[in-house]
Amino acid sequence: MLLRIFLNLSNLITISMFVFSFDRLLLLIQVIMFHTNVTRIKHFFILGFPGLSQEYYGPVSALLFVLFLAIAGGNIFILVFVKCERPLHKPTYLIFCHLALTDLLFGTVTLPKIISKYWFNDSIISFYGCFVQMYFVHFLGASHSFILMVMALDRFIAICAPLRYTALFTNNTASVFCGISWIWPMCWMVVIVVDALRLPYCNLNIITQCYCDHQSITGLGCEAARDVQELAFGGAMFSLLLPLGFIIVSYFVIIVAVMRMTSSNRSRMIALSTCLPQIIITFLFYMPRCFVYMANIVGFTFSVPVRIVIVMLYSILPAAINPLIYCFKTKDIKEHLKKKLVFMKINNRTTTG
Repeated sequence: MLLRIFLNLSNLITISMFVFSFDRLLLLIQVIMFHTNVTRIKHFFILGFPGLSQEYYGPVSALLFVLFLAIAGGNIFILVFVKCERPLHKPTYLIFCHLALTDLLFGTVTLPKIISKYWFNDSIISFYGCFVQMYFVHFLGASHSFILMVMALDRFIAICAPLRYTALFTNNTASVFCGISWIWPMCWMVVIVVDALRLPYCNLNIITQCYCDHQSITGLGCEAARDVQELAFGGAMFSLLLPLGFIIVSYFVIIVAVMRMTSSNRSRMIALSTCLPQIIITFLFYMPRCFVYMANIVGFTFSVPVRIVIVMLYSILPAAINPLIYCFKTKDIKEHLKKKLVFMKINNRTTTG
């Protein structure tokens, strides 16, 4: 009974939590602001891409708008297509839907404001709005990371224990793990936001980024923000390195298991090909982030414009590319798409004939 209740909650959480989180988070921010004696700024200024000439504002905003449409259209298509195709109601595609939802929400949270900056010259974001945006930016990033870990677990069981896969990793199991991947970061990021709100903000209000993130905001505090940034950095490393470590070990074991198979090379390649979409998606998410973190550790620093472009590339581009990977690198989805297209083509011929 308890398991059934939790499963129902995990299915609803991806829709209801955002309204709940937004309202509660905004109320929490207002309470903390009310009980502080420090004069605070009322809004932030989104800098965007520093040094960008005004003549390029139109093309940049148009490019970002097209990217937003690609993210919204592609990920909504994946969600609707998997929902409508009953043969795709399997753990693997359920996980794809959770990833598509994080990509869709991340693009919705981050892109409209930077588009309006370059399209309508609207660079102002309210103090509350900036913290709410920061919350969702890091919450969705952490959730995506943990869902990738669930995806690696799915492939690990499918390859290493194929005969027990349908019993061990059901739709309910995937729903539980994905639900936890949403709930844990959602709670943890409230702590991060509240901790950042303890800082007084009374001077600079320029966000040197295309959206509000923790580092950009806390760097504007009137006091030293080292403790606040260390707490957030520890949480970021936990949500990055724990899933990444599990993913690396999982795929290493998968490769070893495939190499030990007594079947033909063709069978081995087929087994590995079932992991290819997951590997590409994981690579697109983790590798750029690891590169930036490693560069900082070894002392290599990027200029501010270059850093902003790199962050935008690894934050936004995968959300637009992932739906293409789901469609063209996943056998079941590709086959169902072909059947749909053939069916539509036959119907059109019948109608016109």
